Amino acid sequence: MIVLIAPEHDVVNEIEILHNLFQEGLQYYHLRKPHKDYQSHCDYLNQIDAKYHHRIVVHQFHELLEHYNLKGIHFQEAMRRETSVESLKSIRNKHNISISSSFHSTEELANCPFNFDYHLLSPVFSSISKQGYLGQGFDVNHINKTIIGMGGVSTKNLTAFDRLGYDGVGVLGGIWQGEAPIKNFKTMLRHFE
Repeated sequence: MIVLIAPEHDVVNEIEILHNLFQEGLQYYHLRKPHKDYQSHCDYLNQIDAKYHHRIVVHQFHELLEHYNLKGIHFQEAMRRETSVESLKSIRNKHNISISSSFHSTEELANCPFNFDYHLLSPVFSSISKQGYLGQGFDVNHINKTIIGMGGVSTKNLTAFDRLGYDGVGVLGGIWQGEAPIKNFKTMLRHFE
């Protein structure tokens, strides 16, 4: 499983690259643009062919679900901690969507009372996109949940994520900061198929 995180700041030809990635099989695109307001999120989504909207998970403005046929919503760590298990269950019952969340410790992930569809854990290895974000080498073989490893993901270390027990990777810099984003994605996709 590959979860692609949007670049925080727009990159050249971003929408064109994104369309190519969808065509190559991208199923989980996390729209995380913390500097964009609600209307900018709408403008961004409107540039993406509607046939791919069901592959997009939003981090901010969960109310976008009311206007777009989205794959799901993501709860960043602070928001997850402020949201009751009852509220999360209610969202799951009301909408037929994916619900995911971010974690930065194996203990908190293992003890989380709500079982998300998948859990993003970071940083496994030192980040490509965030300078000084040092990897922790989290081993999750002992946790019986769907866990996606993030941090330092590249085409060269995918087997290391396998050994540590991950069900897939969450990638940002390894795609958006590489010279061959489509080729790199295809390599990652082949690894996890």
